[in-house]
Amino acid sequence: MSQSNVRKTRSWLLFWRGNDSGLAKCKTVTFGDPAAVEGGAAYGVLSVLTVGIVWQLVAMAQIVPPLFWPSPGAVFDKFVQIATEGYKGFTLFEHLGISLYRVLAGFGLGCLFGIPVGLGMGLNKFIKGWMDPLIEFYRPVPPLAYVPLVIIWMGIGDGGKVLLLFLATFSIIVISARAGVASVAIQKIHAAYSLGASRWQVLRHVILVNAMPEIFTGMRVAMGVCWGTLVAAEMVAATSGVGWMVLNASRYLNTDIVLMGVILMGVVGFLIDMCMRKLEQKLIPWKGKGRG
Repeated sequence: MSQSNVRKTRSWLLFWRGNDSGLAKCKTVTFGDPAAVEGGAAYGVLSVLTVGIVWQLVAMAQIVPPLFWPSPGAVFDKFVQIATEGYKGFTLFEHLGISLYRVLAGFGLGCLFGIPVGLGMGLNKFIKGWMDPLIEFYRPVPPLAYVPLVIIWMGIGDGGKVLLLFLATFSIIVISARAGVASVAIQKIHAAYSLGASRWQVLRHVILVNAMPEIFTGMRVAMGVCWGTLVAAEMVAATSGVGWMVLNASRYLNTDIVLMGVILMGVVGFLIDMCMRKLEQKLIPWKGKGRG
């Protein structure tokens, strides 16, 4: 490269470094740039509308009998009926509230115990040595396998369901917290100690701050798994809850209620994830910006 080209490149770099908006305007790279894939809400709406139209067309053509594949109108009518009249002694919102209570209790306990254990495994070889084989042993076992044991240990009350949801989230949060500690650059820890920071200050202001993005990502994944395990948890002799309602309706071939419950769980799960994304942006504004 000639000297004149080197000077031009250097001047462009200096301009970009001193003017972020100018950098944004001059960007030509789209593939590989995470900012280039932000938005797209209109495509999401189009996707949902397409699925709804295809569903309605299939129902109108009666390719599948309505007993097995009811129309969107029939499912909506059932939603209105259960929301106003209830199902098996509970209104729809009571079923939803009971399920949310169980999920939030299991998820909260998973965070309460999982984050300290994960941090301990990342910082102390004694804790890592004790906990690592136990976590790796039970993590691949599907939650349904614990149902008989949970009934024996905890009975058929809410305690067993919360325990099942706790087991579904605990290992995910432990692994994410441990990975968060491992992702902290050792230079930052050395710099903090060289400035006179204590162990507690290093833990609070360096390790936790830098590990939070990994921990929060694990929490989002754990919440999704927890919500997805709800049906299994409400198989433990439940008499209420959205998951139980779906299972109970399936025994009587009430496919419209089953579909309504599945759609409701999907919508609520999506809203929970949206809330967690907003919370993540609020609590961890430094995520993805290379500082912490």
